Amino acid sequence: MNIADIRKSYEKAELSEAHSQADPLMQFDHWLKEAIASEVPEPNAMTVATVGPDLRPSTRVVLIKGYDERGIVWYTNYESQKGRELAGNPYAALQFHWVELERVVRIEGLVEKVSAEESDAYFATRPLDSRIGAWASPQSQVIPDRTVLVTAAAKYGAKFLLHPPRPPHWGGYRLKPDTWEFWQGRKSRLHDRLRYRQENDAWVRERLAP
Repeated sequence: MNIADIRKSYEKAELSEAHSQADPLMQFDHWLKEAIASEVPEPNAMTVATVGPDLRPSTRVVLIKGYDERGIVWYTNYESQKGRELAGNPYAALQFHWVELERVVRIEGLVEKVSAEESDAYFATRPLDSRIGAWASPQSQVIPDRTVLVTAAAKYGAKFLLHPPRPPHWGGYRLKPDTWEFWQGRKSRLHDRLRYRQENDAWVRERLAP
């Protein structure tokens, strides 16, 4: 098998100006709901890209937990690599890839922390093991072995029992989009790409060459 010979013809759908929403948030809502209804694996998974002080980009996969006219929300450890990078450079890029639908959504913009009240409310809905895990894991730090995590989880489980509070180092981020791109795979690599960018508080929709 030569990896260079792996190819796929994209023929499931099309994306036209006439049949897309003028508001990118509405277009995103439509596509995300279609991905969920189609039962694609983890339709809520998105890649987050940040840039560190050394100007090296890094990516990781997180889960979207909310979206509205204010932006796209996810939750994580503020002391993780992505948290530290966002503290130094508050701009990020998100990407959803729904392989089965031959679709990609790219979103760029400014990131800020959500309110403590929002983070508290979401944290309270998480499974108990996940709430304990937020205390037990020093995310992105070097640890000698898995025993560190298991021991810490047991420690905080015994300490908090059924009611662990939200750790001060854990909470939500919201990316406020200034650019959206919707990509629909098409035959012969003549893919459909519609970009939305802000101009004078309005969204300008334009087609990009694939």
